[in-house]
Amino acid sequence: MSDSFSPPSRAHHIAIIGAGVVGLTTALHLLERGHGVTLLSEHLPGDRSIKYTSPWAGAHHVSFAREGSLHEQLDRETFEWMWAMREREGEEKCGLMKITETEFFEAGPPPGLSFLECMPDYRVLPPSSLPPGITFGVSFSTLTIDTPHYLPYLLTRGTSLGLHVQRVALQHVREALARVPAAEAVVVCAGIGARFLGGVEDRTVYPTRGQTVTLWAPWVKSGCARNEEGKWDLGSYVIPRKSGEVIIGGSRDVDDWDPTPRPALTESIISRALALCPELAPSSARTAGRTPTPADLQILTSSCGLRPSRKDGVRIEADALDVGDGRQVLLVHNYGHGGWGYQSSWGSAVRAGRLVEQGLGLAKVKEGKAKL
Repeated sequence: MSDSFSPPSRAHHIAIIGAGVVGLTTALHLLERGHGVTLLSEHLPGDRSIKYTSPWAGAHHVSFAREGSLHEQLDRETFEWMWAMREREGEEKCGLMKITETEFFEAGPPPGLSFLECMPDYRVLPPSSLPPGITFGVSFSTLTIDTPHYLPYLLTRGTSLGLHVQRVALQHVREALARVPAAEAVVVCAGIGARFLGGVEDRTVYPTRGQTVTLWAPWVKSGCARNEEGKWDLGSYVIPRKSGEVIIGGSRDVDDWDPTPRPALTESIISRALALCPELAPSSARTAGRTPTPADLQILTSSCGLRPSRKDGVRIEADALDVGDGRQVLLVHNYGHGGWGYQSSWGSAVRAGRLVEQGLGLAKVKEGKAKL
């Protein structure tokens, strides 16, 4: 899939702050547009830190975005990019796996169903096939993202196109310009770090804590979720990965900074997921009508991450950074994606890239802010 707007008249050098999925995708998009890019981040793919959210994600592409919203546009564009990427690169290379996803709902069709209705192989499940307590269900084809594989893939692809990487913990946006003097623009993809980064310090950014359990169950090749009444993005979910791991969840604790998995929640996640999908247990534990128990599961680890939420939703807009002597440098924000960073990453990158090119096409950065 190619970008829909014309190539830039000349290349520029861009500094990007943050190496989560949004930062890496934005860097790759700008590189493919012909620009030079330097990525600055305290954490890089392969790291495991509570301050680095992307490695902890499930992740899959299942969107309940409101029809006509920016969220819906970003998610839809990203799905198209990822679907094409999987076909072009192959699942083994990029870590994207095509699956059949089944979504169960306790209280009828959810808001945002219009997005799922456009997914490949979408169908409404017959009432006779629904489990107890479920009043509505759908299935469709989508993608899961093997995050420990996908993030390094993005970084490797970027470096092959000339991406420069600096591992550094920035305290202020201006430090990016000191470290990359050639930069003509800075893109902030700092995730939860946007709350603390000097020059941004967005206090509307807050964590939404999520906890998951990783299982070894390579025989599971489809995903499913049970959505609780009135809470379409909660409940239980099963996300298989290309590697053979399966992520089960979940939880959503607003403004909770606790970095440690809670044993009681781990037990709850396991029991709920097993009730939803008994196939998580090996076939030997399901013979002769036997009901599998948590002891039958091959549990690898329990973990948690802090989704980088924002009160007013994702921020993708252009601004100006004062650098002294009356000079300004283009500053583009691309953060606040909450729990949908992966499934909106390419749509967000394209919009941030468009703001970069529009801003650098002017003699100077205009006063005020431009949004897409």
